[in-house]
Amino acid sequence: MPLINKTEYENPKWLFNGHLQTIVPGLFRNIQPLAFERERINTPDGDFLDLDWLKNNSQKLVIISHGLEGNSQRPYMMGMARQFFTKGFDVLNWNFRGCGEEINLKPIFYHSGATYDLDTVIEHAEKNYDEIFLVGFSLGGNLTLKYLGEERKRSPKLRKGVAISAPVHLESSCEKISSRENFMYANRFLKTLKEKVIKKAQLFPKEISTGTLRKIKTLRDFDDFFTGPIHGFDDAHDYYEQNSSLYFLEGIKLPSLILNAQNDPFLSPKCFPVKLGRNLENVWMEFPKYGGHVGFIQRKQQDIYWSEQRAFEFITGDQ
Repeated sequence: MPLINKTEYENPKWLFNGHLQTIVPGLFRNIQPLAFERERINTPDGDFLDLDWLKNNSQKLVIISHGLEGNSQRPYMMGMARQFFTKGFDVLNWNFRGCGEEINLKPIFYHSGATYDLDTVIEHAEKNYDEIFLVGFSLGGNLTLKYLGEERKRSPKLRKGVAISAPVHLESSCEKISSRENFMYANRFLKTLKEKVIKKAQLFPKEISTGTLRKIKTLRDFDDFFTGPIHGFDDAHDYYEQNSSLYFLEGIKLPSLILNAQNDPFLSPKCFPVKLGRNLENVWMEFPKYGGHVGFIQRKQQDIYWSEQRAFEFITGDQ
């Protein structure tokens, strides 16, 4: 039974709730610049993806995926990259479509289940490595788990995966983040998402209209009007149901860790599938009481976050 009940994480006492444990790391963490090398690759459909590399000439590579409206250079991405790079791994932080410095070339965006782009990244990178590991945060965590659980051809070099603060059930998590207590998070996401729609509509006026933007008050509205239809789903509900990694966990054949804090303000109770976890052979579930969303700042040694240590231990150890 790969369900982990014990955890050694202890949050700083002054970060006494999930909101503080989410906001402080996101806004105030300062990571010294790392010597990333930027590479742009083409996608099979004529678009592009921007990749940021850290290279040690290692035969082991960690590919790290960011969260909603994130990018390869967010502090949580750089912190995880630093953890593995300083331990001798090569690291690849990648930007989802439209999340880099330039808008992408197709009338689509990224979304929680766009595993075709993760597959493109892995296929591009695998020729230079013996072992590949995946780490994903939030939306990128859901994407990582879905990719590992899908019925698809995957690189034989893949070894393990880690998903941190992963909304494995998208619909209920969207409802949670849109609740009154979380309005500041939802509004921040909606602001930048709407800005991207406006820019995209200027390039693709026939495919994308800004006329409905005034009707969008919640993230579910955005997924109903944009994310779902643009990417071939009927509506938000159809999009959530087809892309929630919860429904793919039983298909995962490689050792994978889900690391979700119980006080994460973004995650619904369905993102802690303890009952299912007892019956999974390859998925480890670790649900500490504290940590917030993409937080896990430590009481001691605060420059290295506990999620970074835990991911490294899982990937390099025997779980």
